Amino acid sequence: MTVTDPALGGPEPMAADAPPRPRTDPLAGLPAAARWAIYAGVGMLLLAVVQEITGQRAITGSNTWASALQLTMPIALAGLGGLWSERAGVINIGLEGMMILGTWFGAFGCIRFGPWIGIVFALLGGAAGGLVHAIATVSFGVDHIVSGVAINILGGGLAQFLNNIVYQSDNDSPQLPHNVPNIDVPVISSTMNHLGNRSIFFLSDVGRVVGGLTTDVSLLVILGIALFPATWYVLWRTPFGLRLRAVGEDPEAAESLGIKVMTLKYVATMISGALAGLGGATLVYVFANQFSADQTNGRGYIGLAAMIFGNWRPGGTALGAGLFGLTDAMRLQDDATAHALLMFVAMVCGVLVLRAVLVKRWRTALSVAGAGGLAIGWYFVSTTVPSEIINFLPHLTTLVVLVFAAQRLRPPAADGRIYRRGQGR
Repeated sequence: MTVTDPALGGPEPMAADAPPRPRTDPLAGLPAAARWAIYAGVGMLLLAVVQEITGQRAITGSNTWASALQLTMPIALAGLGGLWSERAGVINIGLEGMMILGTWFGAFGCIRFGPWIGIVFALLGGAAGGLVHAIATVSFGVDHIVSGVAINILGGGLAQFLNNIVYQSDNDSPQLPHNVPNIDVPVISSTMNHLGNRSIFFLSDVGRVVGGLTTDVSLLVILGIALFPATWYVLWRTPFGLRLRAVGEDPEAAESLGIKVMTLKYVATMISGALAGLGGATLVYVFANQFSADQTNGRGYIGLAAMIFGNWRPGGTALGAGLFGLTDAMRLQDDATAHALLMFVAMVCGVLVLRAVLVKRWRTALSVAGAGGLAIGWYFVSTTVPSEIINFLPHLTTLVVLVFAAQRLRPPAADGRIYRRGQGR
């Protein structure tokens, strides 16, 4: 008996006496799109309930969700870049340094030649960092982690050095003279904003959230969103993508089939750097309107965590980045909004406990119930959340998500392994 290997698309042996695992999840039989629609609907309903109970309209406010989308994109693009390189077997800890290169070259190109040329410069700057990483790891066999850390140090130092040479400043570049335009998504934006201005439970909350995500959106953000389905199509629906993923799973077998393993590792790592550079440009164009030292603020590492949370898949990576972006956006709200989120966390834990009970995962149900009890207890015994915890919330979310996602992760089999042409097994 055989089953299909989801990574390579080919058959792999399965023990004939292995009984099929019973499907106890009531949603497991639904298509993935339907499942995610249900998850989104339940999450939106819980937010609406919390908003009604606490009166904190910022929870479903359009400005909150617009900020969440903007804060998500740099993380998401860094995570997408990590996905490309790791699907080819190259661990890219250097995403942070490649993002930094993207911030400086993106700002420089925009100041000298205009915003769209600046985006090209950001892509090239990040790709250059990816090329250095590929030379070190693929050609010279340097440990991937060591090379990535060196890229991070090099990227930050090089950006400040170039800024000092060109603009005589260690920290900031001049303001961008022009920027990428913002647009409203036709029909959807106006319809959702009109609905959001009404006072209809749940529907108006949906209108405010969708309106915030579709109103006055930078074209750079729209470009970043479009790269996720494009990546999925290229990697999972084209011969090129199949070959690249084969390199990350079993480079020796791929080489025996005539696949140019070293070339694909180089290509994937440079694409990885380019996407991280584009994420850096997003920080410049959407937020600061200039290059600033340390403006990436660890987002390359959070992007890597989002990719791991997403199980090396574009959709999961986008979801993980969205979670981190939303917590970052909530951090910018007032203390009362952050306090109200404790109730939302408790409600989400309640839903997760119910699901864990249905699929008979008793230990998971017990641990999540404990977390939910702590959240609701904290809500009732306090009136605010300490600012230190709010500022640490994105990083805390990173740690919690990775802990709970660890058991279902399945990285590419040859990820991080030093490969030599013709070495065999």
